[in-house]
Amino acid sequence: MTEASAGPPDRDIARPAGRGTTSRPLLVLDHVEKRFRRSDGRINTALADVSLSVAEHTFTSLIGPSGCGKTTVLRVANGLIRPDAGSVTIDGHRPVPGPDMGFVFQGFRLIPWASVQANVEFALEALPLSKAERAERARTYLELVGLARSAQSYPGQLSGGMQQRVALARALAGEPRVLLMDEPFASLDAQTRELMQVELLQIWTRRKPTVLFVTHSVDEALLLSDKIIVMGSGAILEEIEVDLPRPRQINQIRSQNRFIEMRNYLWARIRDLVLSNPQSEFYGRTLGE
Repeated sequence: MTEASAGPPDRDIARPAGRGTTSRPLLVLDHVEKRFRRSDGRINTALADVSLSVAEHTFTSLIGPSGCGKTTVLRVANGLIRPDAGSVTIDGHRPVPGPDMGFVFQGFRLIPWASVQANVEFALEALPLSKAERAERARTYLELVGLARSAQSYPGQLSGGMQQRVALARALAGEPRVLLMDEPFASLDAQTRELMQVELLQIWTRRKPTVLFVTHSVDEALLLSDKIIVMGSGAILEEIEVDLPRPRQINQIRSQNRFIEMRNYLWARIRDLVLSNPQSEFYGRTLGE
């Protein structure tokens, strides 16, 4: 376990990541730094000496307070922005936005005037596939997310949960080596969010894509992940192996003692980060102790 801040509440609860991981690293960030210039001219360090490895066919979640650099990690991993220092590699090569890197955003980002089928096919136009092959693959992934019957509908005719499933099908249809997900369920109501978590868990179990997932939900991270990375102020503070057995059932796993222990540990960790950050609205307050 690697730490860059005050000690966690209970070191026996969190176990170091990597002891149960045998897959080879696919995505590697090595001493990455990224800075942005603010409108007032000051420099904001979004990432400070960030190093992490994401093993192939695993599910890794990034959690931490707002503004700690989680989304910036996804953007440098995708190749959308380049680091100011350090390196990012996918299977030894610099990442380039494209079919090998699927990205699911907070917003659905669907084409409103195109059908569900056409939205998914749009992501396949850069691939060496015939029109018939694109259509067939789009149908395959719409069926995977349970939307085969809605293929000819338009995004505005769908619920929020269904639109997010279209976005997920579109990202998966390119069969990317790495799937990056930036709080994809944040805009959904609580019930729909849980259903989408179950949906994603089932898809990951069947297809085993390599996933790097950003969330503010400790429960969501524990349900989905093999490894959880805790971030704060642009740095990785801790990497935790989620040693909960798979396959996981959302209702059953929440009653397990290990889940409860890890949830309490991570909640306390995030709470302390928020309360100790001078930029936070909750700075210096006492909550949940």
